[in-house]
Amino acid sequence: MLYHVYDMQKKLFNQASKLAQFNSNYLINPLSPFSYTHVGKVAAAALDVFAHSSRHYGKPEFNLPLTIIDGKTVTIKEEIIAERSFCNLLHFKRNVKGRNDPKLLIVAPMSGHFATLLRGTVERLLPGHEVYITDWIDAKEVPSEIGRFDLDDYIDYVIDFIRILGPDLHLLAVCQPSVPSYAAVCQLNAIDDPATPSSLTMMGGPIDTRKSPTAVNSVAKDRPISWFAKNVIASVPFYYPGANRRIYPGFLQLGGFISMNLSNHLMSHWNMFEHLVAGAGESAQATKAFYEEYRSVCDLPAEFYLQTVETVFQKHLLPKGKMMHRDKPVDPKKIHKTALLAIEGERDDISGLGQTKAALTIAKRLPEDKKRYYMVPKVGHYGIFNGRRWREDIAPVVETFIRENQSS
Repeated sequence: MLYHVYDMQKKLFNQASKLAQFNSNYLINPLSPFSYTHVGKVAAAALDVFAHSSRHYGKPEFNLPLTIIDGKTVTIKEEIIAERSFCNLLHFKRNVKGRNDPKLLIVAPMSGHFATLLRGTVERLLPGHEVYITDWIDAKEVPSEIGRFDLDDYIDYVIDFIRILGPDLHLLAVCQPSVPSYAAVCQLNAIDDPATPSSLTMMGGPIDTRKSPTAVNSVAKDRPISWFAKNVIASVPFYYPGANRRIYPGFLQLGGFISMNLSNHLMSHWNMFEHLVAGAGESAQATKAFYEEYRSVCDLPAEFYLQTVETVFQKHLLPKGKMMHRDKPVDPKKIHKTALLAIEGERDDISGLGQTKAALTIAKRLPEDKKRYYMVPKVGHYGIFNGRRWREDIAPVVETFIRENQSS
């Protein structure tokens, strides 16, 4: 019922958004007398903000057709090199020859947003790396007969993709996938698999949420798992391919994130309104672009969500050395080949300081010269992997770390 109500509301607001946008466009049209009045500009801006904030956004495109390598424009072609029920392995193939750049697999979060949230991450790394990314599929679009998908399956997918891409691969895990990526690295190191990654970079990841717990951590820890199963899990409506699949709706995750920083989001929309009134379209467009991506959400399989809450946020099994994968222990002490880089933002309100750094501490067998830590001053969670600080300060650290651990 929860999902049906949301879908009904979504359709109503989408129609209202179209009407508001039509009226806004009319008010600013040079042929309209209202476009030359202050009242007309204010009304048009207000309608534009409402239209944008109430519109439904589907899955965005990466839209990265070009990059610059050695001062030359190079075309990019997206290609799917492996298809799985819940994820596609996507390659950004550069039309360039004669380079031996590191292979980099970006493990995108399955946390309510599409992989395109990392567009800026991919764009910055394309000139110097052969980039691949996990493109997770909205759970409501996966037919129910395919079956379940949980945290063990996620780890299986990461291991599978690592083996497809072969030796001397580097991993970059952003936020939530730090845990399954770390687990995958543990398992491959334990058996000295030839495809064991050369390095793993974790950015704002909840390796040990007992360190500097945030509001997100507290919500997950203060309620029993039965509460989550009863109150935040819904069934996919019959008109989607995944009809009757049990899921954690992406709109609930988005609502939680927005409520955590409601005043900031309101201020962003107020600034958008002021820019539109003043005719500063470029500034308003930057805010619009962010929210178009931010408000594009997808659903998570219920079993994956619940297992993650219990394993990562409630029982802290990984840092305690008690995590299991397919009845096999996930032992951080088995990591002896894969170099580790932990990156944290000083103002991260989702993964607090120390949570990602813990990955270095529990990898007791890994030599210290293969461990690196970088705390980014005055940067929040999203600033770690997107925006100016990512491009200018953080990406160079990641690139240097990868190059230092490139064996060929």
